[in-house]
Amino acid sequence: MTTTKTLADAFHETLKDVLYAERASARALKKSARAAKELDLKRAFEEHLEETEAQIERLTEIFEIIGKSPRAKICEAMQGITSEMEEDLEEFAHSPASDDVLIGGAQAVEHYEMARYGLLKSWSVKLGYDEATPLLEKTLQEEKAADERLSKIAEQLAA
Repeated sequence: MTTTKTLADAFHETLKDVLYAERASARALKKSARAAKELDLKRAFEEHLEETEAQIERLTEIFEIIGKSPRAKICEAMQGITSEMEEDLEEFAHSPASDDVLIGGAQAVEHYEMARYGLLKSWSVKLGYDEATPLLEKTLQEEKAADERLSKIAEQLAA
């Protein structure tokens, strides 16, 4: 007999997925910061790396709130995005478009994360995880701000 999966199960599985994604994001941000030529972009990556590390701590806190151990599971979506970023980084490393390409990859990561945090936040509200909801909202706002900052830098890069 199979057990019926619940929204709480989906929340937990998605949380594990996002933990993996944030760890992968941190690795990608380190590489991107090293590769960025434009100082503002390098700073944006370094500062978002610090935020990402705090987001990982928040995720750990949310696992504690729901009474689960903070274990990640492979996030195939993030693997695909970061794999594409790696290819682009190699292919465009010495090109005048390298910073633009870095921004494109970073925004793909941010958009994925915004989608997942928005989902987790709405599920958190439905599930009555009152302590988790503001933590998810804080991270969601940070991801949106990082995306906006990247867009502004992209617009300012010399064509």
